[in-house]
This record gives sequence, structure tokens and C-alpha cells, in this order.
Amino acid sequence: MNVRFGVLGPLRIDGGQAPGPAKHRALLAALLLSAGETVPVERLVSVVWDDRPPASAGSVLRVYVSALRKLVDGIRTVPGGYLLEVGRDEVDCHRFERLVATARQERGSGRVEEAAGTFRTALGLWRGQALADVESSTLRRGHAVPLEELRLTALEERVELELRLGRGAEAVGELRALVGTHPLRERAWVRLIEALHQAGRRSEALGAYQDARRTLVDELGLEPGAELTAAHQRVLSDEGGSVTPAGRHSQPVDELPPDISDFVGRQRVLDWIVLMAREHASAPVHLVLHGPPGCGKSAVAVHAATAIERPDGRLYASLGARPPGAVLEDLLRSLGCPDGAVPPALDERVRLYRSMTARRRLLVVLDDAADEAQVRPLLPTGPGSITLVTSRSPLAGLEAARAYELEVLGQDEAVAMLGEVAGHHRVRAEPEAARRIVRLCGHLPLALRIAGSRLARKPGWTLDHLAGRLGDERRRLDELSAGDLAVRGSLALGYRGLPDPERRLLRGLGALTAPDFASWVLDADLEPLAEAGLLQSRGLDEAGQERYGWHDLTRLYAAERLAEEDGGAAGVLAARAGAILERTRQARAALLPAEPGTGRTEVHPPGAGTGARAVGHGLETGRLRQEARWLSAERRFLVATVEDFSRAGLYEAAWRLAFYLTPLFELGAHHDDWHMTTATGLDAARAVGHRHGEALLLRGLADLHRAEGRTEAAAAALRAAQPLVEGLELARITLRLGLVQARPEQAEQAFVRALRVFEEAGDRRGRADALRALGALRRDVGALDRSLGAYQDLGDPRGEAEALLDLARVHLGAGRRAQARDCVERRLRINRRLGDRLPEAAALLVLAEIARAEGAPGSAAGFVRESLEIFVSYGDRRGTAQALMALAHAALDHDDIDEAVEALTRAMGEFDRLGDEQGRAGAERLAQEARRRRGQRI
Repeated sequence: MNVRFGVLGPLRIDGGQAPGPAKHRALLAALLLSAGETVPVERLVSVVWDDRPPASAGSVLRVYVSALRKLVDGIRTVPGGYLLEVGRDEVDCHRFERLVATARQERGSGRVEEAAGTFRTALGLWRGQALADVESSTLRRGHAVPLEELRLTALEERVELELRLGRGAEAVGELRALVGTHPLRERAWVRLIEALHQAGRRSEALGAYQDARRTLVDELGLEPGAELTAAHQRVLSDEGGSVTPAGRHSQPVDELPPDISDFVGRQRVLDWIVLMAREHASAPVHLVLHGPPGCGKSAVAVHAATAIERPDGRLYASLGARPPGAVLEDLLRSLGCPDGAVPPALDERVRLYRSMTARRRLLVVLDDAADEAQVRPLLPTGPGSITLVTSRSPLAGLEAARAYELEVLGQDEAVAMLGEVAGHHRVRAEPEAARRIVRLCGHLPLALRIAGSRLARKPGWTLDHLAGRLGDERRRLDELSAGDLAVRGSLALGYRGLPDPERRLLRGLGALTAPDFASWVLDADLEPLAEAGLLQSRGLDEAGQERYGWHDLTRLYAAERLAEEDGGAAGVLAARAGAILERTRQARAALLPAEPGTGRTEVHPPGAGTGARAVGHGLETGRLRQEARWLSAERRFLVATVEDFSRAGLYEAAWRLAFYLTPLFELGAHHDDWHMTTATGLDAARAVGHRHGEALLLRGLADLHRAEGRTEAAAAALRAAQPLVEGLELARITLRLGLVQARPEQAEQAFVRALRVFEEAGDRRGRADALRALGALRRDVGALDRSLGAYQDLGDPRGEAEALLDLARVHLGAGRRAQARDCVERRLRINRRLGDRLPEAAALLVLAEIARAEGAPGSAAGFVRESLEIFVSYGDRRGTAQALMALAHAALDHDDIDEAVEALTRAMGEFDRLGDEQGRAGAERLAQEARRRRGQRI
């Protein structure tokens, strides 16, 4: 099949010229690069207009397609986009990629001459820079750059084969041109040095190394890497190491790359490697260092290996995508096997390798392994031998191997590494900016090395300047590039190695900004991405789900691929919005049974007796507790998703999710999350003109203000909601207005008015809430008992618990301490059964009041301390302040003035931070009592 279309140079059609208009060329290039595949309209629009399309982009695109059809046959309109029906081998870039893959297979099977020829054929397809006359930064970034990278890699691999065939002299001119064009590409310098050395031009080879080193130091501030240094050493020793008749080097081989001079930290993993080597010295030891791209696995392996001596030598192999047969060929030669004695078949090479290593104590470093199948044939068999494998996957199927997950650097180690590369004096001069760079690099060693290198070659830059450039998420991956070091390139290697379904899955996750998530979010198994090192397992959450997280730079890369290949996050989020909303609605309904706004009302019929309820009591309690745990586990994900929905223009989903989350925030005192999601939800509801949604969120905002003690702000939010609704929702707002009224008679009028509406409409939830509010205000045990029964009929144990606490306070105020204690203890049993810790803390404070009334200040103090511990652990400042006030009361009852003073001092601090002047005044009044007793000021 002949090549009809060309993108490896200026765009070409059947040997002729490409279309004239620039946007026509960009459109044709996009179709050719995805030949035989559907290209979505959104992606074509992004390509043609570089993410800045006009309002009429869709119709204009159809005009462009019509014009192209006059030049190119086979452009079809398909659902959602367009498809160019041509064979992939008819497009030069696809034929190039296939020929490179074929050449690598030939090399792996030992057919060196054929592989070199296939590489030459592949490289001959290039006519200049890829997409040379296509004006689309989206296409250049997503396709031209990877194609250019593959071309350079293929050229280097072809030259390596030419060197094996003894043709180094023929490749010198081509390699000099390559390093002239790409002076920072270390592997090109390596091949030039090897070619010159093979051609007998040793002094020129040494000069080439000095040129390479000077370029790297001047441009990047970096010393040559391991491979380049090793090539230099081979020239200095003139390949050294004569071969004995037995096929072994007279001296132990040592192929380790040089250690990194600016290596910092990692003591725990280094100690682990030493311990594993000692404990299992009588057998071969296989250790796997795994972790995300760029976390420094190779650096740790080399650093650890340099400290481990083995009498029979130390071998090193960079695996990548190389087949095990090709790696074995190199290892066998390193062990002294003559070229002509290396068998052609893989199984024969494996047998020879095992035989040659069986009686040797070796250290073998296998860097960047893809999977278990690639590694197994390369493991030495001699007792006492050590294999250090680095991989993005834990290689769980590798027999008898022990794995260590390498994470990103800690704060101090990361700052130290930045200082090693950029200069410690610059880090000391701007410590805050250094910490910001570390944070924006996600503590990732590769990113930190690149950031430090950029600073090293830009002495006029401040650290704050670089931090500002990194602060823009849209440019961060572009900024983290220096020479041939690039975070994007490292991530792209892992991405390109994934099967298509996993690539789509990673792109789908790119729609999310949450720091972690569970598989249900995309209804897909995320383990393959964890195996590939692109996600990291965070273990089981409190709901029993496996959670996965990822590095922030991986998230940015996934979002970038999603935007370029699928048109952005909106499609993914729209497809999953229904499932996310429904799952969250169900959890909310469990926290607030029959609460209006959840989409359905569930009540237990009045005739359902306590016996019927008791049958399923344990199961129902378990379900309610599990749903609360699920909401708590998913809180960070759901909070981030509210913002994701809003950012994608899915305003209906955004405000509904924000509303569904309010009982979770109230139960756990997550006030910051509550504020943020409510603000986003209100903006979203207003954006779509949803008055009822706006009212629901204003009601939730009022609940938040009331929880914070800001009754005036709560009343203002409720008054803003009143004109937006009518009927039952207006009654619910009226009820809450009563809760924030300063005058009891006005509060009572509001409660009575709301109760009447609820009873007339048959809203049993509203009736229960209104009876509880009215009973607490009037100190009416009958109303509270009716409220308690209503909550029990609704199957709402949390409402039941609140009614019990109100009853306890009424009984206590009337001097009925036994009844009050009974109510609190029943309340506590419910809280503990459901795992509701903050409500439990509130009940303990009432239990402390009862103990004080009974003349037992010691018991009261014990209950308060238990309550205080819960409030502090949850970060509930208001609850903490109230508990400290209660502790001060108990201490004064016990005549422990010092403890009272300490508690009041802390309480005043909490009230100050809350901006609660009334609370502060109460603490000061109690302080006066303490001052009177002790005779000093606080």
C-alpha cells in the first residue's frame, strides 16, 4: 500500500500540495492523524481555532469539510463528528509508527541487520518537521511533539544497531548533525562518542564528551547523566576488560551509572534495601521500587546500588519498552559471552543467562520495567545475588519479590533537593517561595530537578518569579521542562503504554479536581491505572471502599489529554452527574428521612407499631450509620465536584449537590465546606434562574449562620428566601425564622403559623420539627413528647435524639433530674449507635449539667472533658468554647480556681476567633466570679 498522505513535513496529498487555507490544512491534518477513527466535532473545533472558536464554529466547520471533500475522498459524517476512511498505512505518520514497532520486534528476536534496515525505511518517510505548515498549537502539542520524539528515538536506536554491526564510522556525520540540532539530547552525544570510538577516533570521542558536558553545564547547570558518563568511561578505558577462554571478564564488571551528586534524603528506603539484602543473603533477593512517574525511583536504585558491593560484578539495564531478549543480549555480553556465542532464541538466552549467573554473586539493576513478563527472564539465580527493579507498577505477580512503594519527598527533603540544584543560598534567601515551588511541584523529584535547573540557568530569576509562573495550572506542565527533561514526557510514556480503555479512563478522571476518589465515580475498575503507577491506592476509607489518589501533575496531564482528545470535562461530568446526584441524595435521605427536597418523602404509617419497628431495628441502624460513613468518606470528593459541575456549566447539578450535602456539614461541623459549596450552589441556582433551588440554599445558609451563632445573618438569609417560595417551603422558612427571633412571643407566633400549615398539608416531617421547636420554647413536655413520637413514626433516629435532648433540658429546668438523665441516656444510646460524635458531645454537656444539679462536680467535669475532647478532635470551635465554659462552671463548683481560670482563658480565645461578642461577655462575667474568689485578674 502506497503512502498517499503526508504529515511528516509539510502537509501532502497524493504527492501534491495540501489545501491552501490554513484552517483547511489544520482540519485535514486532524482527520489524517486519526485516520479510520471518528473525530468528535468538539475536538475538530478545538484544533481549527486553538480553543478560541467563534460562536458560529459548528456551521463554519461544515463549510470547511465540504471544501475538503473536493480534494480528498472518504470524508464521512458520522454521529458526533467526522471520519476519514483511508488505510492507516496510507498516512506516513501511521506507517512510520508501525515500521518502528516492527524494527523493535526484529531487534528483540536477534535480527539486527533487518531491524536496522526497517528503521532506515521508517526514518526515510520524514520530509521535514511534522505538521510543518499546519497552524494549530493543539495539534503540534498533542501530535507533532510526540512524533518528533519518536523520530529522534528511532534514529538513536538505528545508530545503536549500526554500531553493533560495526558501521560506526558511517554514522558519524549523521550524529554530528543530530547533536548540532539537539545539543541537550544526551543519548545523541552517547551514540556520537561510541561511533567515533568504534571508528578509531578516540581523541575526537573524548572531545565530543567535553563538548557535551560544556553544553549541559552552560545550558542546564547539570552534569552529564549516567549513560553519557558511562560512554566517556568506556573511551577512557578503551573498552577494557579482556575476555578469558571461559568467556568471563578477568575483572568483575561494574556498569552502574555514577551516583547523583545532589541526592538527598530517602533514608527509610535505603535502610530497607540494606536490611533485605542482609536478611536473605543465602538466596537471590529481588526488590521492586515502584511509584508514580518522576518520583526518583532510578536515582534511589542507583544510589543504593553504589553502596552494595558484590564480588562478581554489578550490572545495569534500562528496560523501558525493550523486549527481554534484547536486554539479555546486552547482559550476556556484559558477563563475557562473545558476540558470536549469544544464541538467537529467547529461551536459549534465558538458559545461558541462568547458567552464567548461577554461581555468581551479582547486583543487577533493572531500570524502568514495564511488567513481570519483561523482568522474569532477567533475574540472576545465584545465591546472594541482588536484583533492584524500578517500575511504575508494584509487579505483584513477580515471584519471591519484595516491593517498596516510593512516594514523593517530604517537605524538608524537597526543599533540600531544590537547594542542591538551584543553590542553597537562593533557597535560604526566599524560604517561603521555595516552599511554594515545592508545593506546586507536588514534592515530585523530577519536577523539583527541572525547577531547580531552570533557576540554575536563570540567575536573574527570583524563586518568587518561578513560583508565580508555576502557579498557573494551564502552563505548569509547560514550565516544568528543561532540555530533554520534562514532566509531561515522563507522564506521556505511561499514558501511551496504556490500552485504549485505560487511556479513556484516565482522561475521564481528568474531569475531576478532587484529591482522591473511589471506583463508583466513573463506574470503572481503577486498579489497572494504579498498576501503571498513574494512580496510587490510598487504602480502604471509613465506608470500606478502596480509594485512589494521584499526583497533582498527573491530574493536570489527564485534564490536558481530556481537553485535546475529547473536548474537555463537561461531557464526562454530564454523563456521571445523574449517578453522583442520586447516590448523594440517597445518603442525605438516610440522614434526614422524609426531609423535603430529597426528591421523595418516606414515612412509616401511623399504624406501624414499635414491635414492627424493632424487627428491622438493627439492620436499619446499620444502614443509617453506613450512609453517614459514606458521606463522610466522600466529603472531599463531593465538595470538589460541586465546583467541577459549576465550572463545566452544569448549574442544575451544582446547586442540587450543594443542597444535598448540608446535613453532612451540619453533622460534622464542616463549616468551611458548607460556606464554599453554598456560595457556589447559590451562584449556580441564580445562573439558571431556579428560584426554589436558591431558596433551599438560602435556608441551608441560614442553618449555617445559626450554627455559628450569627442569628442576624441567619434571619437576613431567610428573609431573602421568603419571596422566592410559597406553601410548605415558605412554612419551613417561617419555622427557621422563629428559631432566630430574639423575642419569644415572635418566635412562638412563627412556630404556630408553620405548625398550622404543616398539619393542614399533612407534612409529618414539618409537623415534627414545629412541635419540637414549640415544645422547647414553651417548655411543654406534651408537645415534645408528640414531636418524639412523630420522629419515631418517620423512622428518623436523629430527629428522635434531638427531641430527647430538648426534653432533658425541660425536665432539668423543672427539677426532674431523674427524667432528664433518662432522656439524655436514651439520646446517647442513639448517638453512639449511629456513630454521631458531635451530637454525642452535646448530650454529654447536658449530662454534666445534671451532675452539677445533683451536687457531683467531679462527675460533671468528667463528662465535660469527654465532650471537650470530641469537639476539639472535630475542630468545632463553638462546641469547644461551650465545653470550656461548662468546665469552668464545674471547676468553680469544685473550688478548683486554677482549672476554671485556664478554661475561661481558652474559652475567651475561642469566642474571639469566632467573633462572638455575646459568648465573650458570658466568659468575662464568669471570670469576674473566679477573680472574686481568687482575688486576681485574668
